[in-house]
Amino acid sequence: MGLFDDFSQFLETRLEEFLSSHPHLELQALEEQLREQEDDTLRLILSLQREEKQLEQEILDLAQDIKRWHERMEKANASGRQDLAQAAQEREAALLRQGNQRWGQMQGLKNRINQAKDLVRQIQRRRDEVKAEFARVKAAQTQAQAQPQTSPSWDRGWQKASSYSAYNRAADPLEKQFQDWEADAELEQMKRNL
Repeated sequence: MGLFDDFSQFLETRLEEFLSSHPHLELQALEEQLREQEDDTLRLILSLQREEKQLEQEILDLAQDIKRWHERMEKANASGRQDLAQAAQEREAALLRQGNQRWGQMQGLKNRINQAKDLVRQIQRRRDEVKAEFARVKAAQTQAQAQPQTSPSWDRGWQKASSYSAYNRAADPLEKQFQDWEADAELEQMKRNL
C-alpha cells in the first residue's frame, strides 16, 4: 500500500501544481464542485420535504384516531362503562404521546429543510463569485495574449541583449505560453502513465 499511497500523493501534488499555474482550470473545477454540492443539497431538500409530507399525513391520521378514542371514552363514561372508558382514555393518551413525538420530528425536519435552503443560497452566492473570478482571469489572459509579443532585436548590439536577459519572466507572454504548453505536456504524460 505504501507505493500506491506515495504515487497518489505524487499525483495530488502534481495536480495541485498544475492547477495553481492554471488558475482558470482551478476555478472551473471549483465551480463544478459547487454545482455538484448544490445538486446534492437540492436532492436532500426534496427528500426531506417528502418525509415532512409523510409525517404530516401521520399526524392527521393520529388526530383522527385521537378524536375517535375520545368520543368512545365519552360514550363509555355516559353509559357507565368505566372499564371501557379507562381503556379508551389510555389509548387516547398513548396516541397523544405518539402525535407529540411525530410533531417534534416534523419540526426537526422543517429546521433541516430551512438549513439546507440556506446552504443552497450560500452555494449559489459562492458559485456567482467563482464565475466572476473566472471571467476576470479569462479577461486577464485574453489581454495578456492580445499584447504584442516583442522579440529582442539582436542587431542593436550587446546592450540590448544584456537588457533583455534582465527581463521580468513573470510578465513575459512568451514565457507564459511555454509554461502553459509544458504544463499541458506534463499533464498528458501523467495521464498516459496512468
